[in-house]
Amino acid sequence: MEFTHLDKNGNVKMVDVSEKNITLRIAKAHGKIKMKKETLNAIVSGKVAKGNVLTTAKIAGIMGAKKTSELIPMCHNIFISKIDIEFKINEGNIEIFSMAKTESKTGIEMEALTAVNIAALTIYDMCKAIDREMEITEIYLLEKSGGKSGHFKRGGN
Repeated sequence: MEFTHLDKNGNVKMVDVSEKNITLRIAKAHGKIKMKKETLNAIVSGKVAKGNVLTTAKIAGIMGAKKTSELIPMCHNIFISKIDIEFKINEGNIEIFSMAKTESKTGIEMEALTAVNIAALTIYDMCKAIDREMEITEIYLLEKSGGKSGHFKRGGN
């Protein structure tokens, strides 16, 4: 097995993508933050002392996606043409969905996943005074398209 991020001497390296084609690449990711009913009610009713939780989490997730290459070693700095985050409020949790888009030589999965993580961490930070038992779970790639490896959809293509 050949490791893409190691050179012939076993040292870490950034993968050279200069020979790859520029293609439209889209990635979608998912995450969930579980919480007490009172915490969820405070978020929905706008009663969290730190302000509007979901708007702040959306902005933070977008900012996090834009900083992905600074956070993850060997991750390429790519132009993000779109990043969006949506929330689904359920009983006992909030699901987080991100979608990231680029025209680049490498994928945008890490940016979509980072967006979900940072949005979840922001919700936790803003609500920890109410609920320190919140749990960030189920973070995964939902779908990705574009590039040499083609289309991937969680649960089958």
